[in-house]
Amino acid sequence: MSMQADPSGTPTMIRRKVLAMTVALGALTYLDRVCLSHAGVTASIKEELGISDKQMGVVFSTFTLAYALFEIPTGAWGDRVGTRRVLTRIVAWWSAFTIATAAAFNLRSLLAVRFLFGAGEAGAFPNVARTLSRWFPTAERGAAQGFFFAGAHLGGGLSPILVSILLGFVPWRWIFVVFGSIGFVWAWAWYSWFRDEPSEHPSVSPEELEYIESGRSPSKPHRLDLAALTTIASNRSLLALCLMYFTQAYGFYFNITWLPTYLARDRGLTPERLGLLAGVLAGLPLIVSAVADVAGGLTSDRLVRARGRWIGRCGLGCASLVVAGLAMMAGATVPDALAAALLITLSGAAASFLLGACWSVCQDVAGPHAALVAACMNTSGQVGAFISPIIFPHFANPAIPLCIAGGLYLLGAASWLLVDPSRPIGDASPAEHL
Repeated sequence: MSMQADPSGTPTMIRRKVLAMTVALGALTYLDRVCLSHAGVTASIKEELGISDKQMGVVFSTFTLAYALFEIPTGAWGDRVGTRRVLTRIVAWWSAFTIATAAAFNLRSLLAVRFLFGAGEAGAFPNVARTLSRWFPTAERGAAQGFFFAGAHLGGGLSPILVSILLGFVPWRWIFVVFGSIGFVWAWAWYSWFRDEPSEHPSVSPEELEYIESGRSPSKPHRLDLAALTTIASNRSLLALCLMYFTQAYGFYFNITWLPTYLARDRGLTPERLGLLAGVLAGLPLIVSAVADVAGGLTSDRLVRARGRWIGRCGLGCASLVVAGLAMMAGATVPDALAAALLITLSGAAASFLLGACWSVCQDVAGPHAALVAACMNTSGQVGAFISPIIFPHFANPAIPLCIAGGLYLLGAASWLLVDPSRPIGDASPAEHL
């Protein structure tokens, strides 16, 4: 049935409710991702399933492998059929396999479940990016993306604390059942209430609809053929964004996989010694990152209005990764354990400060392929996230992999110099393709 906008003309803010739904989605993604890494430290998972540290690194990376493989197809699917249906499927799928983690009985079963979990969650962030590109004008997208990532990182930051609390009442397997069940509630609410376009939502007033549509790029017909794919894949800005996001995800993924182990085993900040504070320190980079996400998104939008898109998006992104790289290397080498934890927290926050900017750039340059372009960038990030957990346990000196991550952050900072956020991919000149 065709739905019309609110005929009363009363100003509405339905786009903010859409944003609130995506923020909740972001929180659920990281809540379920981070749960295993902290439960693996505080519970008996590795002993019960007979898994070593190196094998656990492979388990962490299995998720990102599947995520990377299915990210671009799922992003393209969202561009084609809309994010209402695609995000509903994504959340229902990953929630089912979060629950299925409770049934793992050895390494192989855990690898299979985590692979299917990653395949199901793939495409979530690019489809959120497309949702925001349709529901928010350009001037508000940095802040919208910042709030979304704040929800994701807050969910990840609270996960170690929640796991620590729940383990006092239930076995570790029930934690996955509890966390996974929440996603089915979100999927039902999203499919029932959300619509792909503001013009299709019955609660959007004419004033809000005009504001949204006047502040976004004209919608072009969705056409994805070999020529369009070649243009997208060879664009200099997108390739630079992919390299940048590889470095960002490589360093940041350490925080959601090995950080609890690093702080406990290599820095002596154990749950036995510090109690709940150990969980707080393990989740602190993600909790502080939630603040940085919002602040970075708001700062990016403000700089865009005052100084233009290159300063507001690329300049901010470059500076953020410089700080992230230097703080990570300092955290790896400083002798004091608490100072190390705080410097790694600063690094994670700086790496998150740019997220509103980089995901907004994807929307700025994507044309009708917002989810696909975002998926290309996020896929390269998942390659970095896949490699990072495998590398860490292979070094006897943990400072080495952390310094590698810091150096990659600096490389990512340089990549921003090649991005032109003012030119959509389809409008780029031949010189801007590689």
